[in-house]
Amino acid sequence: MTITGKIQKRLCAGAALAMLAAALLMPAQAAGAPHVTPDTTVAEMRANEGIMGSGVNTWDRGDLLPEQPWMYGHWTLRRFIGPTVEDGVAGLNLIIDNYNQGVQVTYPIYTPEEIAADPSLAEVELYYFPATQPGAKYALVLAGNMFERTSVVKEACGAVSQLHEMGYGAFILRYRIGRDLKDNANYKDLVRAVQFITENAERFDVQAEDYALVGHSAGGQLCAIFGTDRMGYSNYGLPKPGALLLAYPIINYMYSKPAFFYLYDGAEPGDHLAPGDYYYNIEVAAEVSSDFPPTFQWYGRNDNTLKGIFFPLQSPALDRALEAHGVMHQMLVFDNAPHGSATGTGTDAEGWLYQAAAFWEQAVAARHAGG
Repeated sequence: MTITGKIQKRLCAGAALAMLAAALLMPAQAAGAPHVTPDTTVAEMRANEGIMGSGVNTWDRGDLLPEQPWMYGHWTLRRFIGPTVEDGVAGLNLIIDNYNQGVQVTYPIYTPEEIAADPSLAEVELYYFPATQPGAKYALVLAGNMFERTSVVKEACGAVSQLHEMGYGAFILRYRIGRDLKDNANYKDLVRAVQFITENAERFDVQAEDYALVGHSAGGQLCAIFGTDRMGYSNYGLPKPGALLLAYPIINYMYSKPAFFYLYDGAEPGDHLAPGDYYYNIEVAAEVSSDFPPTFQWYGRNDNTLKGIFFPLQSPALDRALEAHGVMHQMLVFDNAPHGSATGTGTDAEGWLYQAAAFWEQAVAARHAGG
C-alpha cells in the first residue's frame, strides 16, 4: 500500500470513529422514543416522549374523582392492563411509532370557537392510527366507562393494535365523562367524530363509507344508538356504518337511568324522566328497525356487570330484535369472559375481534352485492 493509501485509510477510520462518537453523544430522542414493554411502569409510560409528544391522554379518570399523579404510577403495565397487556402495549407502541415517524396522532374535533363557548369540548380528542395501505376501511373505537373511569389504554389500545394488524385504519375517540357528561355529551362526541372523519377521509387516507364502530360496554351502547332511527346516522346525513362490533354492550340501563338523570343532567326531586332522547334512557332493542346496521356482539356468562342490570334485557334482547327485523347479525356467548375483557386474551373470548372483522367484511360484501 502506498503512503497516500495508508493516509486515506487512517483518515477514513478516523472519520468513522468520529461519527460513532458523535452518534453516542446525540440525545437519546434523536433515535426516536423507545417502545414500552409490559414491565414499563405507568409513570414511565406517561413520561415516554412518544406518548407525551403525540398528545394522547392516558389518564383514565374523570373530573369528579380525578386520577391523581400518585395513583398507579408505580404499577407495571402488566398490572395496570391485566391479561390483555400484550395487546395494550402493542397499541401504545403504535402511538410511539407514529410519533417517531412524524405522524399526527391527536386531533381536536371541535373548533376553537366551540371550545371557547364550552370548555368541556377541549377534552374531546381523536387518536389516529393509519393503515399500512392507502384507502383502507376504518374502525372507530370507543372504550367503556364506569361513570368516572374510561378504559382507553386497556380496551381501545388493545383493539387498535389488532385492527392495525388486520390492515385497517383505526381511531380512538376520547369522549367526555364525569361532570361534563350531560346533555348527551358523550353521544354528541361520537357523532362529531364520525362527521370529522367523513369530512377528512382523504386526509386520513381511509374510505368514508363501510366503516365499523367498535364499542365496549357503555361505549357499545353509544355505538348501538348510532344505528337507530331515533338518534342515529341518518339524522346527520352520515354514511351508514358497515357494521357495529360490540363487546359486552349495555343495551338497557334499567334502574341506573335515574342515577344518570340526577347526577349528570341536574334533575331535581319531582322532575320526570321522560322517555326522551337521553342516551341512557334509550332501550336499544326497542329502537331496532330494518335499517339498523349489521351487528356483531358478544358477552360472557360470568359478566357480573351485565348480570347486575339483568342479562335478558341486554344482548339477548338486541339479538331478538335484530332477528325480528331481518338485520344481519351474530351474537357469541362465552362461558368465561368477564366484563372488561377487552381483546379477550386469557378468556374464552380471545380472538373475538378477528371474528368480528370477518363479519364486518361479510356485511360490506353483502351490501355491495345488493344483499
